[in-house]
Amino acid sequence: MNQSERFVFIAEWFDPNASLFRRYELLFYPGDGSVEMHDVKNHRTFLKRTKYDDLHLEDLFIGNKINVFSRQLVLIDYGDQYTARQLGSRKEKTLALIKPDAVAKAGEIIEIINKAGFTITKLKMMMLSRKEARDFHADHQSRPFFNELIQFITSGPIIAMEILRDDAICEWKRLLGPANSGMACTEAPGSIRALFGTDGIRNAAHGPDSFACAAREMELFFPSSGVCGPTNTAKFTNCTCCIIKPHAVSKGLLGKILMAIRDAGFEISAMQMFNMDRVNVEEFYEVYKGVVSEYKEMVTEMYSGPCVALEIQQTNPTKTFREFCGPADPEIARHLRPETLRAVFGKTKIQNAVHCTDLPEDGLLEVQYFFKILDN
Repeated sequence: MNQSERFVFIAEWFDPNASLFRRYELLFYPGDGSVEMHDVKNHRTFLKRTKYDDLHLEDLFIGNKINVFSRQLVLIDYGDQYTARQLGSRKEKTLALIKPDAVAKAGEIIEIINKAGFTITKLKMMMLSRKEARDFHADHQSRPFFNELIQFITSGPIIAMEILRDDAICEWKRLLGPANSGMACTEAPGSIRALFGTDGIRNAAHGPDSFACAAREMELFFPSSGVCGPTNTAKFTNCTCCIIKPHAVSKGLLGKILMAIRDAGFEISAMQMFNMDRVNVEEFYEVYKGVVSEYKEMVTEMYSGPCVALEIQQTNPTKTFREFCGPADPEIARHLRPETLRAVFGKTKIQNAVHCTDLPEDGLLEVQYFFKILDN
């Protein structure tokens, strides 16, 4: 690797003390994984070139939020022509949709998506109305199976995701395989539709064919204009809250954790990716302030990148799900309860893979915080 190669981005950081956005030139040296920052306005070095292990080349794309020494930066532009040419050309976003017949296999499908080098940038379990379903399937309106399509896609929850990588549209179509699952079994036996679909309509997952189609469909599921997209699937009864923390999401553990939760007999009735800001996290973690010595680090971890919130259904929700998460410290969890989520997926007491509701009476409140308050 070329030791002198460097990529330059313009990044913004919201300074909470001054209540304003500050702009930096962020330099990343892939040769040794070091970063350097310059204050754009004052033409001053803000951070000398320093090795930083938590930033990787695949994190560097316009619109992404990254954390550099616990400051959340948003990458808003390329800093020079070379960076734009090298990194900007082929990154694409597309829609990945898990249909009602395969929602139970969401963990496996997400695992395939992560393994194929995609980054999941948005995710939401939702219920489509008949009107939303008709808009989505507008291209098939004149087809004889149109009503069956609408019937099927509105028959249960779906999971919509925005996924990102080089040549995303093409690569996602390749992973899906032929539209008819029967054909997929013979032509692309390892594909998602061969593994999880049954026929031409119940074929597990969907992906748009073209750039224009991807843009139209993503606007339908994740509208940019401040309107609400399709509603989430939260039930707000007999529930407890689980949050898959940013470090686990960025390490590609989401699929494995979802499979583990399902295999332990819990039902995930709502799921959504959130990019929390500091204020929201402090509000959510309020009960731990002054109680837990790691409070500050807990807050920083939770807004360091996207997290995924889940509503978990069961009859005695908090106690048993909390037991399944295990002790807060993964080291202790590995000794005492090696089967638990934190024992298997946690790293440290701060990066312990998941947050779960502590008190039975808080389950509903925590679920409402994500699926009513933050999801508006």
